Amino acid sequence: MNNSGAFTKLRPLSLLRQLSNCSDSTCLQALSNSVSWSIYLEQGKITYATHSVEPFDRLERHLRRLSHQIPLLTTEVRVQLRLMFEPDSHSQLIEHDSNSRNHPPEYQAISWLVSEQHLHSTQAGVLIQELVKEVIESFLLIKEGTYELTESLNRMPKICRLDVEKILERCQVRLQNWQAFVPQISSPYQRPYLLINSKIEEKDLPTLQPDLINWMKGFSLCHLAVILNQDEIQLARNLYPYILQGGIILHEPDPPFDKLPKIFEERSLFSKLITLVDTKEKLNTTVKSYPDISEENVAAVHQLPQISAPPKENFQEPTISNNINPAYQRVTAATVTAQKVHKIVSVDDSPTILKEISHFLENENFSVVTINDPLKAVLSIIRHKPDLILLDLNMVGIDGYELCRIIRNNSTFQNTPIIFVTGNKGIVDKVKAKLVGASGYLTKPFSRAELLKTVFMHLT
Repeated sequence: MNNSGAFTKLRPLSLLRQLSNCSDSTCLQALSNSVSWSIYLEQGKITYATHSVEPFDRLERHLRRLSHQIPLLTTEVRVQLRLMFEPDSHSQLIEHDSNSRNHPPEYQAISWLVSEQHLHSTQAGVLIQELVKEVIESFLLIKEGTYELTESLNRMPKICRLDVEKILERCQVRLQNWQAFVPQISSPYQRPYLLINSKIEEKDLPTLQPDLINWMKGFSLCHLAVILNQDEIQLARNLYPYILQGGIILHEPDPPFDKLPKIFEERSLFSKLITLVDTKEKLNTTVKSYPDISEENVAAVHQLPQISAPPKENFQEPTISNNINPAYQRVTAATVTAQKVHKIVSVDDSPTILKEISHFLENENFSVVTINDPLKAVLSIIRHKPDLILLDLNMVGIDGYELCRIIRNNSTFQNTPIIFVTGNKGIVDKVKAKLVGASGYLTKPFSRAELLKTVFMHLT
C-alpha cells in the first residue's frame, strides 16, 4: 500500500479495512477542508483516533456523559484537566517529556485521569471507544482529501485496542440513522431554534421537554444531547417532526464545526458506502451511549468494574399542531420568549467587551448583568447572586486576581464558576489563577461559540 494518496481514489472505509489487515503499527493522517484526522493503529487494532476540530470539547462532552456514573469525574476535575492539557499559544501548566509532547493532548489527559485514579482502565477504555466512534463517523464522510501513513508514536501508553470492523459496523449504523433525517438535518452540530409567529399562541406549541425548550438556543444537537443526558440520534428523532412542520429551524454549525464533513445528502451515494438497513427498523433502533467493551477489544484490563449504559430520558411522542406554518413561510426568526435559565455577571472596565458579552448571551436566553466599575463589583455580585461570573483580569483600580479572592471569601460564592476574561494564558497566570480560585479562562478575542463553550462547561 502506498504511504500517501487521495480519497478520490481510495475511500475512507476501504482504507481502514485494509489497515486492519496489517500487522504493523501506524498512524493514518488525513486532511480534508482544513480538518485533520489522526487514527492510531497497532497490529490492525485502533488504539485512538482524533481530529483537529475542538478535541477538548469532544472530550468534555463524553466525560460529562460518564460523570453521571462516575462520581470522581467532578466539574473541578474536568476544569483542571483542560487547564493542564488543553493547548494554547503559551506554555502549559505541566511539563511533559519530549516524547509525550507529540501525543494527542486529550489522550495525555485521559492517561492522567487513569494515573490519578479518577478513571479505571476499563472506564477509560469505554471513553476512548466513544471518542473513536465519533471521530470515525466524521472520517467516513470524507469525499475529497488526502492521507498519509506515518510511523506510530513510540511509548504511547496503550489503554485499549479496538477491533476496526466492529467500530466500522457501529459507525455505519449510526450514520445510517442520521441519514433518515436528511436533508432537514445535515450535521449533528447544527443548532435548533424553536420558532413562533403571530398566528401561533404559546398553548398551540407542541409539548416538548421544558429543559429542552430552555436550552434550545445556541447549543448544537450534540451539546443539547449531553445537557439532557440523551443520545444525539434519539434527540434528533424527537425533534424531527417539528423540523418538518417548520416549528423548529436549524442554524448551520458554528465555526470550526462547520468545517467537518456533513451527512451525505444523496441516498444513492450513501448506499454505496453502507449496507442499507430497513428504514423502519433503523428508526426504532435503541442506541446505547456507553456500551461495555468486550475483553478481546481491551488490553490489560483485569477485574475492573464495567459501566452500564446511562439512563435514557423518555420524551413524549411529538404531536404537531396544524397551526404551524410550513417551512417555506418562515421568513422571520421571532423566537419563543423562554424563561431565562441562568444569570451571568460580567465585570469589565471596557464598555466594548461588556456590550459584546451581552449581545452574545442575552440572545441565548441568559440574563446578563454588566458591571463596568470593578470597585463596585462585589456589592453588585452579592445583590444579584449570579450563577457564573466573567471577570476581566486587567482593570483599573483592582485587578481580577484580587477581586476573585474577595469573591471567593464570601461563602455564598464558594462554588460559583469564576471565569477570567483575558489575553494572558501563560504558566504564571494559570498558577496564580488557581491560587485565587478561578474556574477557567476565556481568551480575548473570543467568539460567540467560545463563550457558549464556557457556559456549557460550567453551567449546563
